[in-house]
Formats: sequence, C-alpha cells, structure tokens
Amino acid sequence: MKTYLRTRSKQDNTVGSRSNVELAYIAGFLDGDGSLMLQIKKRRDSRIGLRFMPTICFYQDTRHEKTLYWIKEKLGIGYVSKRNDGMSEVRINGYKQVANILKLLLPYIRFKEIQSKALISACEILSSTKFSKLSKAQLEKLVDLILVIQKENYVTKKKKTREELMTQLGFDPVTTC
Repeated sequence: MKTYLRTRSKQDNTVGSRSNVELAYIAGFLDGDGSLMLQIKKRRDSRIGLRFMPTICFYQDTRHEKTLYWIKEKLGIGYVSKRNDGMSEVRINGYKQVANILKLLLPYIRFKEIQSKALISACEILSSTKFSKLSKAQLEKLVDLILVIQKENYVTKKKKTREELMTQLGFDPVTTC
C-alpha cells in the first residue's frame, strides 16, 4: 500500500502511538473541513465516455495551507491546489487509494461515517470490475451510493436525482426506478 502505512516505524504498533494520533487528527480534519464525493464524470478517452470518480478532499484557507501539505505527506498521496477563492485543498482520487485511506481513518471518523462506508463500498465495486463490465445491478448500487453520500453532504449546488444519474449512465429512468 503506497499510502500512510509506508511511513510507519516499528514503534508505531503501540496503543496511542503517534501514527494513531495522526490518523485521528486527519480523520477529525476530514470530519470538519473535508468532503467525500463520488461523481460521474465525462471521459473522452473511453468507449463509454464516462467514469466514476471517488474523491477525498481536505479544505483550508490558503493562508493556513501548511496543514494540507502535512496531511498529503502523512497519507503519501494527493495533490494540493490553490483555488481562486482564497482556499486551498488536498484531493485524493483513485478507487483503491480512497478505499484504503478511508479504512485507515474510519475508526476515528465521527461525522462522515455514513459517507465513508458508502464510498468504501463504491470503491470496492469499482476496483473489482472494469466500468464497461459493470452489470445494471452494480450500476444501480453505485447510483444508490452516490445518493447516500449526496444526502449526507452539505452542498450548495443542486443535487442530482436518481433519475438524472441513471439517465447519465444511459438507462431509461422509468424502467430502473
């Protein structure tokens, strides 16, 4: 695993170890100033033209972005970017990477537990089968997981309905609901 585990030393196996404290801190940061997303994105380089994109995102005012670089270093993955609104963020994408990080943080997550479990489930489905080989039942399950995550997230933009998501995947929403 190329994430946080590679930075652990042999001494980190004790209860209350520094690595556990760091994981708890990162989980708390995610609970307060982070978000979990599962989006359906357009993709030009594939036959299907779509992809599912799981994301863990940590946000911070750019004046205090040093913590974001620390999180990126501790997890061993992600990229920091500055937005036009004075905020910076660390984004982590990838089915296996997102699932592995959330599994590490889950014992310490309090407010985003439902979203975390839903995103882990989605990542497990997506990493087990190529997008083009996903069954209709798997795609419906992924849509349901998107809706769970959406419902639990605070979002200022309009949330997509199940019907809109199924249409985006190429299904007739009348026959799938």
